[in-house]
Amino acid sequence: MQILSIARRLLFIGLCLTSCSLFAQPFTQTIRGTVMDQSLQTPLPGATVVVLNTSPLQGTSTDPTGQFLLTKIPVGRQTLQISAVGYKNILLQNITVDAGKELVLSVSLEEAVNQLSEVNVRPTVEKDKPLNEMAAVSARTFSVEETQKFAAAVNDPARMATAYAGVVGADDGGNNIVIRGNAPNGLLWRMEGVEIPNPNHFSGLGTAGGGISILSAQLLANSDFLTGAFPAEYGNALSGVFDLRLRRGNNTKREYTVQAGVLGLDLAAEGPIAKGYSGSFLINYRYSTLGLISKLGADIGTGDRVFQDLSFNVYLPTKKAGTFTLFGFGGLSSSKINALTDSTKWEYEFDRYNDDFRSNTGAAGLTHTMPFGRKALLKTILLVSGYENKYRTERLEPSSNYLASERDNASYQTQKRILSSTLTYKLNAQHTFRTGLIGTQLQYDLTQRSWEAEEQQMLTRVRVSDRTSTLQAFGQWNYRLSEQVTMNAGVHYLHLTLNGTSALEPRGSIRWGFTPNQSLSFGYGLHSQLQNPATYFVLPASQSSDIPSPTNRNLGFSRSHHYVLAYDRRLNNKADGPPLRLKVETYYQWLFDIPVSTNKRDAFAITNSFSGSADRNLVNNGHGRNYGLELTLEQFLHHGLYFLVSSSLYNSEYQGSDGIWRNTRWNGRHAQSLLVGKEWTNGSNVFGLNLKLSYYGGYRDTPIDLAESKRLGQTEYIDSQSFTEQLPDYFRPDIRLSWKKNKLRSTRTLSLDLQNAVNRQNVYGRSFDTSSGTIKTFYGTGLIPVLSYRVAF
Repeated sequence: MQILSIARRLLFIGLCLTSCSLFAQPFTQTIRGTVMDQSLQTPLPGATVVVLNTSPLQGTSTDPTGQFLLTKIPVGRQTLQISAVGYKNILLQNITVDAGKELVLSVSLEEAVNQLSEVNVRPTVEKDKPLNEMAAVSARTFSVEETQKFAAAVNDPARMATAYAGVVGADDGGNNIVIRGNAPNGLLWRMEGVEIPNPNHFSGLGTAGGGISILSAQLLANSDFLTGAFPAEYGNALSGVFDLRLRRGNNTKREYTVQAGVLGLDLAAEGPIAKGYSGSFLINYRYSTLGLISKLGADIGTGDRVFQDLSFNVYLPTKKAGTFTLFGFGGLSSSKINALTDSTKWEYEFDRYNDDFRSNTGAAGLTHTMPFGRKALLKTILLVSGYENKYRTERLEPSSNYLASERDNASYQTQKRILSSTLTYKLNAQHTFRTGLIGTQLQYDLTQRSWEAEEQQMLTRVRVSDRTSTLQAFGQWNYRLSEQVTMNAGVHYLHLTLNGTSALEPRGSIRWGFTPNQSLSFGYGLHSQLQNPATYFVLPASQSSDIPSPTNRNLGFSRSHHYVLAYDRRLNNKADGPPLRLKVETYYQWLFDIPVSTNKRDAFAITNSFSGSADRNLVNNGHGRNYGLELTLEQFLHHGLYFLVSSSLYNSEYQGSDGIWRNTRWNGRHAQSLLVGKEWTNGSNVFGLNLKLSYYGGYRDTPIDLAESKRLGQTEYIDSQSFTEQLPDYFRPDIRLSWKKNKLRSTRTLSLDLQNAVNRQNVYGRSFDTSSGTIKTFYGTGLIPVLSYRVAF
């Protein structure tokens, strides 16, 4: 018995020691991926991939399809060096390896101009450099990690971008952004190389933002963000471009992510399509938390904002017929606010309004990519998209029965079919050519009625069921004179069949790296943008709504010249360390052919509108100018610390039909942002603290004509004093706290975003309140805590 007791104790101790040793072993994960040529996106066999943080070093080479596999890589921050004969080496620093999911990478290498074997090309560390090699100014790449990590970004590319120089938020309640003084609707969204509809919930017709992004961070790969003088392939935009790329799902292993939080419940899955086939799928579905609560029968108040969305990317390679992908997204969103039925509780005018709003959008695309030899690549995309927006507003009258009178009623439906084909031809390391043709068919079914205060009745402003098309073509040339000097030249063509309007737009840039750590760049571009669809079909105010004869059908494009001069300097000289980067850009943008009033001389210009819409007769006679100086100081993650300081001094002015130069609505004159974050690692735990401080000049407002507002029962402005008042400066601190825990087969992340952490009351605007007969001030959103818990396995 004594021997048996001793044996049991020894066995117990042995099991404990074994368990301790197992738990003491660091978690590891697999890193896989593909190495490709940057210009052609074709695989590079024989490339070397080395993990620099491991001891001894771990490395491998890519197979004939450009793929590599690294196993048992320790969890945490790792640095990879990728090299190939005839190409510039590249360092991927501080990439995150988690226990819950394999890390799947797509790496692009730039071909070296000097191909002599004895030339040692130093590894490049240019995390800020755009993926599109033909963008030399006002462009940078952003990562999915940034949309997740930056304070108040909450997985939203648009909110994340407000940390960059020259970009500020247009309003607290949504993710509309103002870029260099331009209206928010001047932004272009692209996905996988083709234009997509506005990918945001609660969006309006013609807008580029909304309440919350439809896109899931689970699907996005590193992408580009551009703010001026775009390359020739980008058309139909005046202010900026989000050029989004999607990642491929894991094609060897099923993986899942579940996330629950204040915003909603996310479910994501990815994996191989079939055993032995290299194709993969990636899908994400989300349903809003408020929607779930309401489905359970709970009362969520007088107003509710419910949304759901689905996004996917399916990768379908073939042996001889090229590569196919099927991608898309869709979002349904609705908001309903019921008026207070007790008139004694009406503190503000909006307390007596019923609002019913619905916004649905979606797109599905099929791409086909076919290489021709080792020099050419043809990419063809077919995309079908649809958008629906309906809203109805009623005003309660304080009678015994609380009669509701209609104030707004709109139904907008649009459909697009896009066929795009792009050919990239790489003559050699110095010369790359890219040309493309894009045909778009647009179909409209638009109706909009609104209250006319002067006539005290509802009038039809827009009513049309029509179709039209656009044709875009472009050609561009990337010429690398040497490793130090790169030139880009191109031209873009845009044609609208609705009224025969055309635009031919030259583009060009040059970059000179005059020292290993410094460069100068200059870019120019002529850009054009279509008007909001509803604006083309506005009915004249004096005409009966029974005779629909649109007055703006012949409107031309809004256009602008962009000039950008940039200086970029790396302040630290350590080639293999994360760069401390200083960037200074100055720009001038001349806008012309801006729609302004036709029949009278006033201060109206469409550049002051969120959506670019107007219910009046317009003509392309307006002008504008935006100019400024931007500074960025950025330290990429190093020893767990990163920071980004951006500052902008700018001026934004316009000229209406009265010929007077005025401040635009967006002319805050200055904008500063500080972004800083720190990570602490303790075993399998990673703690994060991220802070963002935003401070910028207030937007412009127009004085309210109190007497006229009382007479008509709605807000009336003094047109001759348009945008002469400036709202108080805007200040907002945001804080993000996170805790990540790696386990044997999963990674769990708990985060808390405190948006407007000090609950500052920033002035949003002023309006006339009919209930009190006074002018009241409205404020932006206060403190918003966003709690989220995510499990990846």
